[in-house]
Amino acid sequence: MRLATPIAILVLLAVLVGCGSSEETTSGAPVHPADTTQQVRPTETTPELRAAFLRDPSCRHPQGASRWGCLIGPYGCQGVVTDRGWSVSCSKPGRSVAFTVRP
Repeated sequence: MRLATPIAILVLLAVLVGCGSSEETTSGAPVHPADTTQQVRPTETTPELRAAFLRDPSCRHPQGASRWGCLIGPYGCQGVVTDRGWSVSCSKPGRSVAFTVRP
């Protein structure tokens, strides 16, 4: 009985104060509309970025490493060894690409 009263008070306080979020709150990060004027260049397609990753000597898998990274133009790429091959993700501001490479 002694524990029931404080728990009931805490529950009522939580309901009165409001545990959830409201439309008036923000996440703290500024919100900007997406730039729809930027065009994707044909050289930035996933197959071509994948080919550039395989061609670039700085993107080669270092022996014994489970993770590695390199730069392909404006893209920062990171490779991770998985049971299906290499999982590669490349990104630049506003765009990201992911693909799998079999070694």
